[in-house]
Amino acid sequence: MGLRVRPAKDEDAQLIADLTRACWSNKVAVTSSGHRETAVRVTEHLRAGGGFVLEVAGEPVGSVRWIPHQTEPGVWEILRMGVLPAQRGANLSQHLLEAVIHHALESSVEELRLAVRADQPKLIDFYTAYAFELAPELDYTHANPAEPTPLVMRRRLD
Repeated sequence: MGLRVRPAKDEDAQLIADLTRACWSNKVAVTSSGHRETAVRVTEHLRAGGGFVLEVAGEPVGSVRWIPHQTEPGVWEILRMGVLPAQRGANLSQHLLEAVIHHALESSVEELRLAVRADQPKLIDFYTAYAFELAPELDYTHANPAEPTPLVMRRRLD
C-alpha cells in the first residue's frame, strides 16, 4: 500500500487546504468553515502547532493539524482531520490520529482535545477506541456559531 504519515511543512499549506476542502465535500455540513479553508489559515495552524500529511503510494490523501489551546498550557486541540473520499473505508484516519498522539506524548503534552460535530456522532466510538472521553464540561474554542455546538472529547496523556 505504501502508507506514510509525514510532518507537514509551511510549503504544504495549499495542499492541506485543498485536501481539507476535498475531504469535507459531501461529508460535512456546508456551513462548516472547513469548506472555506485557506492556505493562510493552514500556515497559521502549522506555525502555532503542527500537522501531518498522509500519503498512499506517494500521493497525499489526508491530513490533520493541531494547535495549542489558547488559555490552557499543555493542551493541544486536534483540528481538521480528514481522508479523501476515494480512500475511506481502509481505516487510514487512524494513522493520522496515532501520529498526533505519539507526537504529543514525545512533546510532553498533558491533554489532547477534539470536537465531534453534532451531525457525526458515530465518530465518538472511533475516538473512544483511542482513549478519548466525552467532556461535556468543556467548550470548543473554535466552534462555529452558525452550527450546532460540537461535542468535545479529551484524552489525558499524563
